[in-house]
Amino acid sequence: MTAVSSAELVLAGFHGRIASAWDAPELRAALADCAGLLQSPETHILLQGRNTVALVSIPLSGGRTARAVLKAYGQRGVDRLKSRILPSKAAKAWRGAAALADRNVGTAQPIAFLESRRRGFVDRCYFLTEHLEGLREIRFLLRELRGDVLDSLLRAAAGFLAQAHDRGVVHKDLSDGNILVRTEGVAEHAFYLLDTNRVRIKRKVGPFLRMKNLVRLGVPADRREYFLDQYGRGRPVPRRLRWWYRFQKSLYIGRVSLKKALRLKQLARKLGIH
Repeated sequence: MTAVSSAELVLAGFHGRIASAWDAPELRAALADCAGLLQSPETHILLQGRNTVALVSIPLSGGRTARAVLKAYGQRGVDRLKSRILPSKAAKAWRGAAALADRNVGTAQPIAFLESRRRGFVDRCYFLTEHLEGLREIRFLLRELRGDVLDSLLRAAAGFLAQAHDRGVVHKDLSDGNILVRTEGVAEHAFYLLDTNRVRIKRKVGPFLRMKNLVRLGVPADRREYFLDQYGRGRPVPRRLRWWYRFQKSLYIGRVSLKKALRLKQLARKLGIH
């Protein structure tokens, strides 16, 4: 990956950046109506909820087109209030992706981001990236693989994450759904981080933060010690750090279980089940 060179993007009440490698009048015209892109018959909605994620077709110079992923962020409640003094989620996603590219850490190449503000608050914002084909979320591989094949994946993932930490990268939602894996057509596994608005860059990632940052990853319980061994890359992970990882993992599992229980209780109330 290479550093992201970009230009200012000002379109119909929106402001943002566009990657120089993708910049074209045709694309700028399409980005002036991101809402229209989402409603196009050629668009495939991948996720619909607080945020919308869609696979869209974008025009390029010379009559060419390309598939890209467009994310529209919901701006409600506290998120909207915070946007008065903080960058939009789209701006954070752009900066995070650019920081990963600068550090040669795998992610989808950022194409553009746009935001509009009303009375200083973010009203709408969008983030556009290249579409990565032939990849799977690591969550499915962690569930499906066994034996040496699983260990090969864990060894490669541990090395990727250790290298990202070495380069100052901390992903605040390093969960199974935010790591894509390419397994075909490459000599080794290739990894890509999603949800780059949650990426933070630090001068140095300390050992305790490193361990805490790994706990959201769904490594099978019987392979967690092996995973930590591989993360150490030949250097043993000290006992106190292993204890910290296990402690943080138990806290995380407890929080997830509690959230699931509360959701079930809310559903039961709605259905009138006691």
